Amino acid sequence: MDYIDYYKLLEINKSASVAEIKTAYRKLARKHHPDLNPNNKEAEKKFKEINEANEVLSDPDKRKKYDAHGKDWKHAEEFEKASQQQNRPPRNTGQQFAGEDFSDIFGSMFGGAGNQGRQANFRGQDLNASLNLKLSDVYQSKQQTITINGKNIRLTFPAGIENGQVIKIKDHGLPGANGGPKGDLYITFSITNDTKFKRDGKNLYADVELDLYIALLGGEVLVNTFDGKVKLKVPPETQAGTNVKLKGKGFPAYKKENEFGDLFITYQIKLPTNLSPKEIELFTELSNIKNEK
Repeated sequence: MDYIDYYKLLEINKSASVAEIKTAYRKLARKHHPDLNPNNKEAEKKFKEINEANEVLSDPDKRKKYDAHGKDWKHAEEFEKASQQQNRPPRNTGQQFAGEDFSDIFGSMFGGAGNQGRQANFRGQDLNASLNLKLSDVYQSKQQTITINGKNIRLTFPAGIENGQVIKIKDHGLPGANGGPKGDLYITFSITNDTKFKRDGKNLYADVELDLYIALLGGEVLVNTFDGKVKLKVPPETQAGTNVKLKGKGFPAYKKENEFGDLFITYQIKLPTNLSPKEIELFTELSNIKNEK
């Protein structure tokens, strides 16, 4: 069976509390429930995996074994007993085992060659780190050096990373025991929005103020996007709250080269202030004309 990262599956950090685990589970369970996704095999599979992740991480004992042994957590007791047995001095009980000794049993259990006295290999511990970035930083792929456990690691982070997203850097955890493989490094991203855009996945949203006269008579307006300004034509009698979609002007999709979301613009009408006597006179005349209809 393929290894499933329960933390990543529930979209939580390894330090998540029981309450946070339950909240994440309920949210995802509702989303992928078979009743809401009839005849959807993928949703059904996801629902089962989510339930399995919740069952393990909500149980302190199972969670402790999972954190320590990863995909082999169900065999935690066997690992621990084997380790204790190997560290215990040999006893002569007078019993015979037809040529088979414990080293053969442990060797097959841990993938060893069956040499007596050989210690089991254990995978190194995973490490967790958090990285704070600005939204403008993750619009393009970015290289950054981070210090983990006293070591400087230069990594390239793909564009489109989302707030709270966790990525795994393989073999950058602690060394394994007795020649075992290294653990992995899990990085949780905290993205601060330093722009006027609102982000939802790969789509962006922004309000744009329209001068009253342009809204009434039509014209052009300059709109900011992440990669520069765009000139838009405004039809006459444009109403407040009118939405305009700029295709492909949103945020890059994570790990999908040259794929971008859309930018959704909502027009807000800016009313004039500090009217001159002449302007007041003209607006009054327009109001009277409107009321005469």
